Amino acid sequence: MTIRRKLFLAMASFIIAMSVIFVLVTQLVVKASLEHVKVADRSNEISALNQLFIDYYEQNGKSWDNVQQALIEGKYEENRPNISLLLLSLEGIQLYSSGKADYEAITRLGIKSSMLYEGESIALLYYHDPEVANLSTIQIGIGSSVSVLLLISSFMFVVISLLIAYWLSKRLTRPIRLLIPAIERLGKGELGTQAPVTSKDEYATVAQAFNVMSDQLQRSEEIRRNLVADVSHELRTPITILRGKLDLIQQNGHSVDPETLLPLQDELIRLTRLVDDLHQLSLAEAKKLVLEKSLVDISTLLGRVIDWIIEDANAKQIQLIVDKKTESLMINIDPNRMTQVFMNIIVNAVRYTPPNGSVKMTIEDELTQLGSLEKIRITIADTGLGIESKQLPFIFNRFYRTDEARARNSGGMGLGLAIAKEFVLAHNGTIEVDSNSNNGTSFIIKLPR
Repeated sequence: MTIRRKLFLAMASFIIAMSVIFVLVTQLVVKASLEHVKVADRSNEISALNQLFIDYYEQNGKSWDNVQQALIEGKYEENRPNISLLLLSLEGIQLYSSGKADYEAITRLGIKSSMLYEGESIALLYYHDPEVANLSTIQIGIGSSVSVLLLISSFMFVVISLLIAYWLSKRLTRPIRLLIPAIERLGKGELGTQAPVTSKDEYATVAQAFNVMSDQLQRSEEIRRNLVADVSHELRTPITILRGKLDLIQQNGHSVDPETLLPLQDELIRLTRLVDDLHQLSLAEAKKLVLEKSLVDISTLLGRVIDWIIEDANAKQIQLIVDKKTESLMINIDPNRMTQVFMNIIVNAVRYTPPNGSVKMTIEDELTQLGSLEKIRITIADTGLGIESKQLPFIFNRFYRTDEARARNSGGMGLGLAIAKEFVLAHNGTIEVDSNSNNGTSFIIKLPR
């Protein structure tokens, strides 16, 4: 059963149940109220009549025989010629009647009283006159009118409410009906499928969450395909070289000189490095990277990185500058992981900076909104070629290179920045890049203290 039908049935059941309860309660209240309203005060007359009939009953040996001939009514018809009386036994047998009103009018519109003798009921007496009949007719008419009005109004209310309930159920479930085809298309593999957002309520939140999920699945699938293609691309060259060299050595059938094995060793080192980088990147992305944190002087760590690459920088006459704008240089990090981060970024900066340029590393405090020094900011800025704005969103992707040819002599394997980003995120930090073509590049790393 669809949600729309369930919702309609639930509302319909509630509406009908409440209508029935309303009708019954109103009927009971009106009926009880009318029953407590006195039609007319004939207590004295009825009491006197009861006494006369009881006297006859007692004098006649506790029998109603020949009560009709007793002509008791004559004593009342002289003063009230329009009254009608009816005496019935407990079994409903007519014992006595007088007056112009018929049997049905007396029993329906008259005043009923029970005749008691020695504490037991011996007969029923009905008293009827025009005034009593008129008031009883009004009383009965009010009850009947209320019942008819209640039934008609309840019927109209139920019909109108059911129409509104049907419209509401259709309207409320419309966003779901629009979402279902998108879900079905996504289930069939159409990643990136978008559901229409037609409102601003919880349904819109669900549709937006679905759209975001669909986009993420599409991007994940694209990343997966690109990863397979990139890994294949990176592995193909060294494997091809190794295979060609080994085939050549095997075909020659001669002993192998050590110099001949050096290119093979280089390619094996490249493969080993690629596998290690992929392993570390996978651990970081899966949040399973083990960090061995300790208090480290960030300027000292940058100094060690500079010592490792100073020769390459001097060869291009590139200045490596460390600018300390804070005295609080101690930070709780994994020195080995962060060394790899700074190494990847600074090596790229030196590689893409023209001769006689500079790479400046600025260390300063990062103030929070409350003015506390909870983070430290390291900016690595070069005077190199810069990165085009269209490439900036992708530079932290795996195997992404800014050079279109993807040549290894002008860049690494394209994993350095991806690893740097994941290592920084593992420290609960952030990494950003700001660059323009031919205007240098700046990497901004923010780490908690």
